[in-house]
Amino acid sequence: MSKTTALTLAPSSALFGRLMATIDRLLMKSAEISNRNGDLPHFGL
Repeated sequence: MSKTTALTLAPSSALFGRLMATIDRLLMKSAEISNRNGDLPHFGL
């Protein structure tokens, strides 16, 4: 049973990692644009 649990968690954790990487990329791009415009990036949601 633990093998089944490990196999089902692996794809979801990989998907979560890709989602977090995408969000990080978007936030970093936004901060770069703000920095280029002379504005301070706003942190937080």
